[in-house]
Amino acid sequence: MSTGGPLIVQSDKTLLLEVDHPDAQACRMAIAPFAELERSPEHVHTYRLTPLGLWNARAAGHDAEGVVDSLIKFSRYPVPHALLVDVAETMDRYGRLQLANDPTHGLVLRGLDRIVLVEVAKSKKLAGMLGARIDDETIVVHPSERGRLKQALLKLGWPAEDLAGYVDGEAHEISLAEDGWTLRSYQQEAVDGFWAGGSGVVVLPCGAGKTLVGAAAMATAKATTLILVTNTVAGRQWKRELVARTSLTEEEIGEYSGERKEIRAVTIATYQVLTSRKGGAFTHLDLFGARDWGLVIYDEVHLLPAPIFRFTADLQARRRLGLTATLVREDGREGDVFSLIGPKRYDAPWKDIEAQGWIAPAECVEVRVTLTDAERMAYAVTDSEERYRVAATARTKLPVVRALVNKHAGEQTLVIGGYIDQLHELGEYLDAPIVQGSTTNKERERLFDEFRAGNLRTLVISKVGNFSIDLPEAAVAIQVSGTFGSRQEEAQRLGRVLRPKADGRQAHFYTVVSRDTIDTEYAAHRQRFLAEQGYAYTIVDADDVLGPPLPQVD
Repeated sequence: MSTGGPLIVQSDKTLLLEVDHPDAQACRMAIAPFAELERSPEHVHTYRLTPLGLWNARAAGHDAEGVVDSLIKFSRYPVPHALLVDVAETMDRYGRLQLANDPTHGLVLRGLDRIVLVEVAKSKKLAGMLGARIDDETIVVHPSERGRLKQALLKLGWPAEDLAGYVDGEAHEISLAEDGWTLRSYQQEAVDGFWAGGSGVVVLPCGAGKTLVGAAAMATAKATTLILVTNTVAGRQWKRELVARTSLTEEEIGEYSGERKEIRAVTIATYQVLTSRKGGAFTHLDLFGARDWGLVIYDEVHLLPAPIFRFTADLQARRRLGLTATLVREDGREGDVFSLIGPKRYDAPWKDIEAQGWIAPAECVEVRVTLTDAERMAYAVTDSEERYRVAATARTKLPVVRALVNKHAGEQTLVIGGYIDQLHELGEYLDAPIVQGSTTNKERERLFDEFRAGNLRTLVISKVGNFSIDLPEAAVAIQVSGTFGSRQEEAQRLGRVLRPKADGRQAHFYTVVSRDTIDTEYAAHRQRFLAEQGYAYTIVDADDVLGPPLPQVD
């Protein structure tokens, strides 16, 4: 490519970033708050400007002038004027409508632009949500419609800024323990950003201490808190951290799960129990109204189930904190997170946190294996919807996985996959225990404790290992299969090995892929989010890296 900036800005809102350019990293950092990575091959990465990305940036404090300056600064060629105008006008749409509390009329929708207010008020999508018009700039809003109104306005292209405030909830004294630890600077910035906005999402890498951000938010709120987590093991990890890091005692923290139904000043509930049905009804959603909660925390908010979205629409007067390593949702419901939980309030690039020494540096390697003729034939004759399973679970991967485990003998290694039969095969092949969905919580915690203590070096784990398990000693992850091309899953799995190591050594993340199959296509899609964070994948051949040709598995 010719000399100049690393970025080519195109009129169709795509941004092409030359990866090998000396200013590529600085450019990536500059555009990450507002541009979404779409493709990340070896030399040129493709980003796209979207309204939601620009609105998230606006809500996080970035203005159109800063976005335009970044595009012009790093662009190799003149930036299309029409695109710059569109960026400015798109960002300007955020906040032209505001939700506020009127001392006389209660919740109201105000239009800083009267004509926009007239436009949305005529929309059938807002039918039943709006009340009487007070004046040319103000319309009464039914309090129960606060969340649904924000959803509808976002879909109309006029995201409202919610300034209606929050109830304090039931007071409960919570403070951070003073036992030789303090919040890291980025954690404090995340708490400050969240609190200034009232509600929203904090995006931090796995291993960067999202739980501590939650604890600090609780200490700021000093109120009863409902914490929603992915599973019981994650909930108990939250409880251990809160007891260790705050003034809370075990008696003040309740567990609301399939095993226990405790409602206390701080209650930790699983998404699974809240979305379970009996007779077609969600029987546990009344937990949201069981106490006068001052704060609701959504752990792993990118996994929030649809029923929780529906109930969250009624919780708009409560402060809401979403925690995640990535806002990517494979169901495309990022807009619902934006409107119902809140916009992104803080986002720390993974490589920034790594540079500060708070997460381990990681080597990402895609190991490609060649299927046997029999496996290739089985793949060729399989129906299209089953082809990924056939390619991902090929038995030719087994010796590769064992060779990788042996290569890192002595290090704590996780072997992660998405198909139970494959995991049982790997467990037997590696003589390693398995943690899967049917594993009891007691057995999971026993195996995790053995792994943390170093008594267990290799653990085979299903999708339950994608999130909210604290295994800081894990230094190697070997991924054999997954949820098709899920970017969020890739980020979560890498996160399992990013806890900083006591000796400062590097983490290793391997993906074992069957070449010439859809397995390689999904692998490329999965890697997009991490490529945006600055991680480079090395693609190697199994034979070249692991020695002589591997033996075939009968």
